[in-house]
Amino acid sequence: MTPSPTPHTTTISAAEFRDAIGRFLTGVTVVTSRHDGVPQGITASAVCSVSLEPPLLLVCLNKQSSTRQAVAASGRFAVNVLAEGQHDLAMRFATKSADKFAGLALEISANDLPLLQDTLATLECRVTEEADGGTHSIFIGKVERAAVRDGSPLAYVRGQFARVQPPPAA
Repeated sequence: MTPSPTPHTTTISAAEFRDAIGRFLTGVTVVTSRHDGVPQGITASAVCSVSLEPPLLLVCLNKQSSTRQAVAASGRFAVNVLAEGQHDLAMRFATKSADKFAGLALEISANDLPLLQDTLATLECRVTEEADGGTHSIFIGKVERAAVRDGSPLAYVRGQFARVQPPPAA
């Protein structure tokens, strides 16, 4: 595809952007961290792999969130990849509740990160870079530990949770 020879600027509204990007199917994760012994977590779909060598992940966290503050202060975060049927966890961590972890079985990893149980995967990361992304902070983390289990992922598209059936393992 050849770029347009004359650059032009188009400004779209937040509603137009949300409508367009909402058509992009994403996985659903809960990003967790811990600072001064207090666990923090937030539902996030703005998560992606950056590199295999070294293994790097990118997460975008709202600058106003307590989870963003914990990641910035501790220099660590975990990405908990949710399985289908874990809508309740996604909704719990999408709220501004004071104690999102109340009543949850939780594992504190060797890296002092809160890990949710029964998720499809957990990836423990050490922050290597932080950048400004408008209303969000962009963190790149080197993956230091990962664990996986079988199952189907929880997906999100057009403002709703969706089901995705992965192909059988080879």
